[in-house]
Amino acid sequence: MTDPEVVLSLQGITKCFGALTANDNISLNLHRGELLALLGENGAGKTTLMNILFGHYTTDAGRILAFGVTLPPGRPRAAIEAGIGMVHQHFALAGNLSVIENIIAGTEKLARPRSDRARARTKLAALAARFDLAIDPDARVGDLSVGERQRVEILKALYRDCRVLILDEPTAVLTHQEAEKLYATLRAMAEQGLSLIFISHKLREVLAAADRVVVLRRGRVVAERRANAVTRDELAELMIGSRVARPVRKPQAPGEVVMRAQRVNAGGRLSDLDFELRAGETLGIIGVAGNGQSSLGELVGGLLPPSSGLFELFGTAAAAISPRDFAARGVGRIPEDRQLNGAVGDMTIWENAVLERIRSPRFSTAGLVRRAAGRAFAQTIIGRFDIRGGGPDTPVRLLSGGNLQKLILARNLQDAPPILIAAQPTRGLDEGAVASIHGEILRARRAGAAVLLISEDLDEIIALADRVQAIVKGRLSPSVDAADIDPRRLGLMMAGLWNEAA
Repeated sequence: MTDPEVVLSLQGITKCFGALTANDNISLNLHRGELLALLGENGAGKTTLMNILFGHYTTDAGRILAFGVTLPPGRPRAAIEAGIGMVHQHFALAGNLSVIENIIAGTEKLARPRSDRARARTKLAALAARFDLAIDPDARVGDLSVGERQRVEILKALYRDCRVLILDEPTAVLTHQEAEKLYATLRAMAEQGLSLIFISHKLREVLAAADRVVVLRRGRVVAERRANAVTRDELAELMIGSRVARPVRKPQAPGEVVMRAQRVNAGGRLSDLDFELRAGETLGIIGVAGNGQSSLGELVGGLLPPSSGLFELFGTAAAAISPRDFAARGVGRIPEDRQLNGAVGDMTIWENAVLERIRSPRFSTAGLVRRAAGRAFAQTIIGRFDIRGGGPDTPVRLLSGGNLQKLILARNLQDAPPILIAAQPTRGLDEGAVASIHGEILRARRAGAAVLLISEDLDEIIALADRVQAIVKGRLSPSVDAADIDPRRLGLMMAGLWNEAA
C-alpha cells in the first residue's frame, strides 16, 4: 500500500523575534485525509508556525510547499488561493453582520453591482448539509453562541474551497458536548478527503481524534507519534520535558464569610443568586457556556451592580462599590477573556503587571509612575511564575496565550489577595501550565484567600473546589460539598436537574 499523498510540506522553517527563536528548523508533512495534532506547551511555537503557514508571518529560513507548489511567504491571499483555510482561536467575525455576510466577505469584487446572494446561499446550504454544520444564514453573528460562531468560521474557510484546514485551539471555548460534535465533524471532513491540522492542549481529545501527533518544545520538533500508539502521560512528558504532577487539594477549615449574595438579581441575566464565599476555601461555579458565568464574573468583580437583593463584600453592602474599589480592597481577578478584559496588547509586560494598582504608593508618587518599581515587580513575577516570551519591556501582544494567562495570574497572586476571582483560569493552557496555575490557586487558598472559581472544566472543579454550585440560565443551584461530587452528579447539576443530582 502506498503512502497517502503529501498535500503540505513545511521544510526547515525558522522564525526569530529579536533574540527569541520561536521556530527552529521545523519540518513536517501533512497527508491527504489526515488529522494531524500539533502539540506543545504554551510558547512552544505552534501558533507562530501556523501563522507562517497561512502567510501572516514571513520566515527567516525554510519554505512551504502546498500540493507541490512553493507558497510565496507573507501572503495570506496566496495561502487561501492554494486551498489553505484557518480558524483562529480568537474568531475574526463581524458581530454586527449576518452569517452569510461574514462568509462571503472578501470573496466578491468591489466593482460587482450586487451580491449573488442566491448562489452564495445555495453553496452555503450544500456545505452545511455535507459537513453537518447547520446554521441560520440570516442570524446576526453577535447573537450566536461560541459553538455556533466556530461553525461560521469553519464554513467561511470551506466556502473558499479550502483543502487544508488549520484550527488553533478549536475546543478551548466549547463545552464537552460541543467538542465531541466538532471532532466528529472534523473526522467526517478527513474521510471526505480534507486534510486538517489542529492545535490543542486537551490531550484526551487529541488521542481520540487525531491520526498523528507532532510535539514541539521550545520551537523544535521533539517527537512524532501515531495517536493510537501513545498515552496521555507520555504526551504530557514529551511536551514539558519532564513528568507533570498535578497538585492535590487538602481539606482545611474555612474562615469567615468575605463575600455573600442573597437573592441577588443583576442586569436581567442573574436571578435570585445565593452564595457565600469564605476565607481559605474555594467555591466552584460549574456550568455550560452561556448560562450567566460572564455576568457572575462581572458582578463579583464590581463591573455589574445588583438591581435587587443583598450583595456584601467583607460584611459591607457592595452595590455601589466600583471596580477600582474592589481592586483597592485586594480583590484579585482573572477575567475569562484574557485578550479583551485581561490585558492591553500594546502595553509592555511591566505596564500590564501594575495596571490595576498603578495609583498605589508602591508604583506612583505625586501622580508620576515609578517605572523602576514597575519593572522590578514584573521581573520578580516573570521569574516566579515562569512567564516566557520576553522581559519587562516586551509588548504583551507578543506573548502566547498561556504566558499571558500566567502574567494575569501572577500580578494578582504575588501579593496574596484576600479574594481571588478566577474565571476559566486554565482555558487553552498546556498540561504543565495547568498544573502550575492549579498549584498557585491552591497555595493562595492555603494562605487564607477566598477563591471563587468559575469554570466549565469538570476535572478542574473536582480538583480545586471545596464546595460546588451549578449555574443554569442565570440561577445557582444549592451548594454541594466536594466529598459528595463526581462527574455524573455535576453533569446533572449543569443540566438543571438539581433534585435528581441530590
